[in-house]
Amino acid sequence: MATQSSFFSSISRLYPHVKPIIPRLVMGLLCALLASLVALTIPQVLRVLINDTLRVGGTSDAVWIAFGAILLLGIAEAGLVALRRQFVINPATTVETNMRVSLYSHLQNLTVSFHDRWGSGQLLSRAMTDLNFLRRWMAFGAIMLVVTTLTVVIGIGVMFSMSWQLALIFLAAAVPIMIYGFRFRTRFSQVTRRSQDQAGDLATTVEESVHGIRVLKAFGRSREALANFNGQAEELRQTEIQKAKHLAVFSLVVTLLPELALGSGLVVGVVLVSNGELSIGALVAFFATAAVIAMPVEFSGTLLAMALTAKAAVDRHFEVMDAVNTITSPENPSRPETTVGALSFRQAGFAFEDAPEHPILKDITLDVRPGETMALVGITGSGKSALLQLVPRLYEVSAGSVQIDGMDLREYDVEQLRQVVGVAFEDTILFSSSVRDNVLLGASERSDEVLTEALDVAQAHFVYSLPQGLETLIGEEGLSLSGGQRQRIALARAIAAKPKVLVLDDPLSALDVSTEELVETRLRQVLADTTTLIVAHRPSTVALADRVALLENGQITAVGTHTELLSTNDHYRYVIASLDEDAHDLDSDLETDLDALEQTTGLDLDEAELTIHQPGKATR
Repeated sequence: MATQSSFFSSISRLYPHVKPIIPRLVMGLLCALLASLVALTIPQVLRVLINDTLRVGGTSDAVWIAFGAILLLGIAEAGLVALRRQFVINPATTVETNMRVSLYSHLQNLTVSFHDRWGSGQLLSRAMTDLNFLRRWMAFGAIMLVVTTLTVVIGIGVMFSMSWQLALIFLAAAVPIMIYGFRFRTRFSQVTRRSQDQAGDLATTVEESVHGIRVLKAFGRSREALANFNGQAEELRQTEIQKAKHLAVFSLVVTLLPELALGSGLVVGVVLVSNGELSIGALVAFFATAAVIAMPVEFSGTLLAMALTAKAAVDRHFEVMDAVNTITSPENPSRPETTVGALSFRQAGFAFEDAPEHPILKDITLDVRPGETMALVGITGSGKSALLQLVPRLYEVSAGSVQIDGMDLREYDVEQLRQVVGVAFEDTILFSSSVRDNVLLGASERSDEVLTEALDVAQAHFVYSLPQGLETLIGEEGLSLSGGQRQRIALARAIAAKPKVLVLDDPLSALDVSTEELVETRLRQVLADTTTLIVAHRPSTVALADRVALLENGQITAVGTHTELLSTNDHYRYVIASLDEDAHDLDSDLETDLDALEQTTGLDLDEAELTIHQPGKATR
């Protein structure tokens, strides 16, 4: 929800970031102000030139002196503008970078539940677009808004000194501008915020479409995705048109009214000159001064729009920065000298923050012995993955506790805990880096021996046949690899960290049974002292575990060996019967099935549109 706050209360939140560069910004402001004062001085030179030099008996030398003075003033103005940019550009980019790094650091610390609620495009637009705009506003918009205001005030004062009658006419145009300005500010703020939010949603859609391109192509939904994207893009376009209309009307008002005032002033000025109440030089200087003021007045709409957009950007930035990290280290964390790896759940419960009345896990009590491999089984939606994510504190228990060696996880330093606990998930995430960097991501010892052993245990020997071997860049999220290859690299990553407690969310689902058995055998050898809790989706995985825990409706209902539970528990037999017998590399299977379908039908499935057959309706 958009933050409702005044302009100054929002902008004031930038002060801690801007404080170190305030001297540079002030120097830039002074340079810009001096440049405006120099511009206001030029009409006075013209007044003197017309009244004193361009008269009967005047000399040509005075004309050249006036020409030289105007030339020097012009050069001075240009130099001051250049100085203003030199003063502000470098520190403004420094503030932008610091805020961007601070935002990224904060995002890394925030809980998984926060990232579950926020679209990645929204976060990306805040980190890139909003901060880029804030930098431009700090370096230009804010300074020029102050300078423009002072220039107009000083200019009107100079105009009063030359002719109070003409100045009053010019000033009268400011009243309706101010009245409309308040209406403009309210409307434009709302549209600007909506525009920035819509841009974030659009970025999320692009990212999801790029990451899910295989699925879109496989199901022939490229057109539907395009239609959805086109709808969002059209909404953003309409919002941008609204912004442009508001700005256009405001620009019309601030341009037309001063021009009308000047037109009226010209008639009055001629009358004043004819009556001898005003000199020709003063009349020329008045309108020259008005011309200098006219540009800032016309530009005020753009500057005000920039200021309001900056306010929205600040509000959006601090929406994220104000999010509280609820999973933190205690002030005085416990630091056990040795870790055996006894994992215990004591009446642990878990519910998502936005649905506390619907707990996912309830009263979980379970002990996993040091060095033991325990399989966790249950039907889909029973809470297996949620239970695993409590161990590295990716989620926090809502009730009870989770302990390692009898010590509550909340007593650990978070970073130390995540060195003790290693994880590998079914939905494998790899980074756009080399195989080496991905495998050694969490390793405290980044040696070739650790790397080689981890790859061997995970049966990831295929990496040596990649184009550049261990230095091969595997691409964004590892999509250039098959599902089984990605899973083996992710498992190697968990093994290389040498954890005392290893939680595996079915990380071997894409492996065949024989490869899985090889991996399990090597795991037992290399991680003999490591306590392992693994979500099992296949009977072969369950059979390799020392004991099995049955999860039913968010509760542990039985614990024992596979044989014991098979002979005594009806629900366990039902769960085992529903598990997949064989593994599937989904990426490879999908490509094979698509190739076969294309050969059979003669269709290009990248372009084909597939629809569900309904009786009485034609399908395409």
